[in-house]
Amino acid sequence: MHMSANLTSTVNRQVWLKSRPNGIPCAEDFAIRVAAVPELAEGEFLVRNRFLSVDPAMRGWIADTSTYWPRLEAGDTMRAFAAGDVVASRHADFAEGEQVMGIFGWQDYAAVQPTQVMRKLREPDLPLSLSLGVLGLNGLTAYFGMLDVCRPQAGETVVVSTAAGAVGSAAGQIARLRGARVVGIAGGPDKVRQCLDEFGFDAAIDYKARKDLDAALHEACPNGIDAYFDNTSGAALDAVLRQINVHARIAICGTASFARWDPWNTGPRPERHLLVKRSTMRGFLTTDYAARYEEAITELVTWIRAGRLKYREDIRDGMAAAPGLIETLYEGANAGKLLIRLEPEAR
Repeated sequence: MHMSANLTSTVNRQVWLKSRPNGIPCAEDFAIRVAAVPELAEGEFLVRNRFLSVDPAMRGWIADTSTYWPRLEAGDTMRAFAAGDVVASRHADFAEGEQVMGIFGWQDYAAVQPTQVMRKLREPDLPLSLSLGVLGLNGLTAYFGMLDVCRPQAGETVVVSTAAGAVGSAAGQIARLRGARVVGIAGGPDKVRQCLDEFGFDAAIDYKARKDLDAALHEACPNGIDAYFDNTSGAALDAVLRQINVHARIAICGTASFARWDPWNTGPRPERHLLVKRSTMRGFLTTDYAARYEEAITELVTWIRAGRLKYREDIRDGMAAAPGLIETLYEGANAGKLLIRLEPEAR
């Protein structure tokens, strides 16, 4: 196959799963190996990754046998979203020099088939890294979860958990763009400040400082809760359910409060709240909306260029940083969308 000048190495570093974790994956569960840059079969193209993503879903890809994609096994290269350049191609629809984002793994180079691509990138004026955050899975998750599941109306009260995170911060801002009053739940004073000062939420609750979450929500939501974007499940969802209004909508995006799902988690039952308030609680996956990605990206790009949708990035440099970053994410020790930059000059 023809290689462009962008192929700067003959080796391909890969982060691979060394052992199945007991709970949240940590650095010791991974290792880094060196493989050959893959050869291309007909219909494939070679992507040189520039940025690698760290996402909460990665825990489920490793641990859960009932997840929506096949579980990763020991020895596999870590599945991950990544963004980079096409540096060689044996596919007519993907040309050398184009930029793409998709499931390319925690590695320098990936031999890619079109089904692995989430989208081609067509915003050269914006940083490539945004394609893995507010213009990628995180922004799309916020867009569809908020607008299609929560469906906020002007004047309603919307609550968002992990509200300073990459998904939560975008979801809350989108609700405000629809005229809703937005209350965030976040951990620690710095993240509460981000919700208020950077992302423009109307109120924010520090769940680490406010042990009585019911009382804190009652203070912040005196007129009850019309919609809830749930990234955590657990105690936050229990508290919200006790204060939902008639016809409330609850979007289940994530279950970050649980370290593991086996055995089955137990807790307060939601059925009576949902029945009496004639409310809905619905899980969703962003991949269900693949046919509408470009619709969402068009709106997200417009809001970003107009300064109406703010974002934060926490970029770590080098492949060696990758193994410990899922644990960093679940500890809440990141300060924005968590990314790995493989080359210092990448923007």
